[in-house]
Amino acid sequence: MTMAVAGDAHALVPESKLFATRDFRLESGVVLPELTLAYETYGALAPDGRNAVLHTHGYTGSHHAAGRYGATGAAKGHKAGDVGSWDKLIGSGKAIDTSKLFVVASNMLGSSYGSTNPATIDPKTGKPYGPDFPRHTVADVVRAQKALLEHLGVRHLIAVAGPSYGGYQAFQWAVTYPGFMHGIVPVVTAPRNIGAPDAAQKLIERLAEDPNWSGGWYYDKGGVVAVLTKIRVATLKFYGIEAQLAAQHPDTAEREAAIVKQAEPWAHNFDGNSLVVLRRALETYDTTPQFGKIKAKVLYVISRTDNLFPPSIAPGHLQALEAAGVDARYFEIDSELGHLASGTDGEKWAPTLEAFMAELMTQS
Repeated sequence: MTMAVAGDAHALVPESKLFATRDFRLESGVVLPELTLAYETYGALAPDGRNAVLHTHGYTGSHHAAGRYGATGAAKGHKAGDVGSWDKLIGSGKAIDTSKLFVVASNMLGSSYGSTNPATIDPKTGKPYGPDFPRHTVADVVRAQKALLEHLGVRHLIAVAGPSYGGYQAFQWAVTYPGFMHGIVPVVTAPRNIGAPDAAQKLIERLAEDPNWSGGWYYDKGGVVAVLTKIRVATLKFYGIEAQLAAQHPDTAEREAAIVKQAEPWAHNFDGNSLVVLRRALETYDTTPQFGKIKAKVLYVISRTDNLFPPSIAPGHLQALEAAGVDARYFEIDSELGHLASGTDGEKWAPTLEAFMAELMTQS
């Protein structure tokens, strides 16, 4: 649940919490003796458990989706004052209106922000799982979230909404639990893996450039912060961070320093092996053959300047959805901020999201 700041009855002050369960069986058949998921909630669950929205996050992001952290309660890797990634869209009176809806923002299995991941201690060995972390899939991520929702008393979702890897999860939800939600909002994403087949191996080779790598067993060697910082800087640039910082830092060198400053805290908190296992989870991700299962309405959103998921991919996916009988519509965010547009330029598509949410809520 969230609290209000004195003087602002609508301000969200979230608290990151942990859900734990035992003997979670992965699609591979491997059983995790313990599974933990970090999460936040905003708003109140209705007595019938049917007014919930699930927010899913991106590859290197966290479950901190809305509000500003107070002095306590920040998620792992965050600090007091940090604002949620979709704060422009989630809150009282916003597009995803927490005065009416109960929003669950779930971290994902394999992520470094408090959930079970390769840095977690394996109860069988007493050491981090490291590179021995069992392979899992996007469907496993979704099934873990389903267990969390059941624990919270959620019986039905109004929608699943999220950007990038979170959009992958939204599509996966629609085919794994087709009757559990009215709609999905996959944003700056695709219904199948767009990465190269050897993406995980290439990532390992990049991480191995760090002298501490040691085959992925770097936990007692100081980590691989140097190479993670370089990876994060390159990723932020590809996502569109330079356009976001251009006005504030017009000088190139100053802007580069600002990007590094933003990358360094992430590099100290995110586990290199988490990058690998989350990338591997995408190797089998492809919901397109299962479009016929989808019952949810779909609002598919792309950013005009996204290098990762360009608008050119949208027509084919929309045609395939419509051919499968899915009620799908498309919105393009007119933003210069590339892959970062969904949250940072949230006001540019908030009216479309608000209208879609209102439509879904009439089905409840």
